[in-house]
Amino acid sequence: MIRIITPLIILSFSLLTAQAPMDKGFNHLEKGEFKEAKTFFENYLATNPPNKTAQLCFGRALGLSGEPEKATEHFEKMLVEYSDDYEILSNHAESFLWAKNFKGAKPHYITLVEKFPDKFGALLGFANTLSNLQEYVDALKWVNQAIALEPDNEGAKISRKYIKMGYANEFVKKEEYKTAENLLKQIFNDFPEDKNVLQILANIYLMTKEFDKKIDAYERMATSFKDSIVALNGIALAHHLDGKSKKALHFAELAKAKVDTQPGHEMTNDTYNRYVQALIWNHKYVPAKKKIDSLEIKHPNSNWVLSLRSTLGMYTADFKTSIKNYNSILANDSTSFDGNLGKANALFASDELIPAYEGAFQTLRIFGQQRDAIGFIERLNIQNSPSAEQWFQYTFDNGDNIAYAATTTINVPFSPSLKSTFKYQYRTSENEVTVNQANSHTFSGAMTFKIRPKVYLQAEGGVFSAQFLDTTYLQPTLNLKLQTKPFRLNSLDLYYIREMQAFNAELIKREIVMNNYGLTYNLGTNFNLGWYTQLIYTPQTDGNTRNLLFTSLYYNLARKPAFKIGLNFSYITFAEQVPTIYFSPSIYRNAEFFFDLRGNFSSKTKGFVSAAGGLQKVEDDDETLIYRAETGLTHEFSKRLKLDVYGKYSNIASAIGAGFQFTEFGLKLNWNITKQPLFFKSMFSEEMSLLETTDEEE
Repeated sequence: MIRIITPLIILSFSLLTAQAPMDKGFNHLEKGEFKEAKTFFENYLATNPPNKTAQLCFGRALGLSGEPEKATEHFEKMLVEYSDDYEILSNHAESFLWAKNFKGAKPHYITLVEKFPDKFGALLGFANTLSNLQEYVDALKWVNQAIALEPDNEGAKISRKYIKMGYANEFVKKEEYKTAENLLKQIFNDFPEDKNVLQILANIYLMTKEFDKKIDAYERMATSFKDSIVALNGIALAHHLDGKSKKALHFAELAKAKVDTQPGHEMTNDTYNRYVQALIWNHKYVPAKKKIDSLEIKHPNSNWVLSLRSTLGMYTADFKTSIKNYNSILANDSTSFDGNLGKANALFASDELIPAYEGAFQTLRIFGQQRDAIGFIERLNIQNSPSAEQWFQYTFDNGDNIAYAATTTINVPFSPSLKSTFKYQYRTSENEVTVNQANSHTFSGAMTFKIRPKVYLQAEGGVFSAQFLDTTYLQPTLNLKLQTKPFRLNSLDLYYIREMQAFNAELIKREIVMNNYGLTYNLGTNFNLGWYTQLIYTPQTDGNTRNLLFTSLYYNLARKPAFKIGLNFSYITFAEQVPTIYFSPSIYRNAEFFFDLRGNFSSKTKGFVSAAGGLQKVEDDDETLIYRAETGLTHEFSKRLKLDVYGKYSNIASAIGAGFQFTEFGLKLNWNITKQPLFFKSMFSEEMSLLETTDEEE
């Protein structure tokens, strides 16, 4: 934060006793009419060259009118005759400030304060020089000495304000927010309720997610018409970031109503910008689009309107439109933050990974260590770095079956288009009544190919090894899947899975292979309604065949926390009924109502709870109640290490049989093995210098 506060130099006795013919020139200087002052004193010196006061005033007018280097040369010539003159030495040092040559000014001010330690202008000039060199500790020392000489000097207090603001900004960069906050609050001793300070505090509270404090800072700002609008817009953003988008829209509407009372006010565009954003946050896409259309007529090709259209595209999954508008923003201004990082986000949402990285790095080239851009790159790195997962399960049911399982999974993305997965599972199951016990080992490896953006082909093969008493067998496993997103808010997967009936020891013993041919389709909408469908056709090696239909109609009631409700329906048929071996009715149906709630307890911990209840009917039997529930917690120990724990319960007959009750507890540990993807250094070797190296606690 650079701010030059030019100390007022009093031209001592010579100025106070100067001739009346120079009054006009003095008036020009006092009014800031430096070009006119330069012309006046230049003409005056043509007839009175030895006049020291005129020479001094001409030097100041020369420098302040835009020629600071010439002013420096002028004062250096004067110093030949007046080597120890404070006024000339002071103006000479100050001329470096006019040129923003702070390094050049520093040694001259060091000499000046040594020779004249009690001169207010020297102390203040040195403080401003150090401030602009970001040497804030020393700058505060010297500005405090200046204020000690003149306690009521407003200019010195303004300098101290900007020094503390600059110093606070250094702590913000290091994320030492409390220290920055305390420094800024000290400014209120000189300038109570200063608007600049309140605005910076509000921004800090935004970073620390102290939204109540942010709102309080904005409310304290609202002492004028303009500031009240700024405050309402800021409060709207705070409520949105706090997950209260309805409140955000309320305050955005208040700001809009207020600014509409003064058509053409300077805050009109900012206010309408926030108002349309609030409509989008509340998924009011139709009125948002209408407002954007009307704004575009008044402000064609305006970046802030283009940004609104891009934001609408991101919320409605129209990423092509977003990219198009971000490109228009960058055509207008290649250094636009919204254009660069916004486009990077849109490219990532379009499954264009490398261009997304490039957009984020371009943002860093322009804005340095910008936290949002760095955070975006970190998210991409975490999603594409080699990772390992350890999963432990314990299950039991009311048929006296218990099972323990441990699964190790390692994911290694080799490139943006090729990822490998290696998995090993050990599972032991037994029946406490029959004492039947079976152990199984599953080894598998998979490759996932990105055919094109949003089209993936996964091929997985492995071996299932089982031991039941004295019997051991091996069976191959296979999983082929085509994952696509054919349209906006749509996904369609086609797959074939060869797997074993391995729910309990009895089924493992029978070595039944299931060949699943499946399809899943999910349709989303921009009005919170969704529809998910799954179809599976399963011929088995025991000669039986299963047909399964599952469909779910759901509605998203809220986003933060995410709250979803819906209706599920299942329909299952088996060609042959073998109830003594496994649940295989000729017809099975169930319908249930469900809810799913997910939210954050803190920045590091989040949780979920879901439950469902309804009715099921097995063939011609009477309908019976079904219910199930699941809950879990996730805690992030660091950006690369997290732990999941969960528990679930179900009595749905489709899992194993009528009257069945099943419980499972589990724990998953996820670790990103490296900080960056394997392909990161080879693709972005030049860009890596843009990222600061930081130590991360593991």
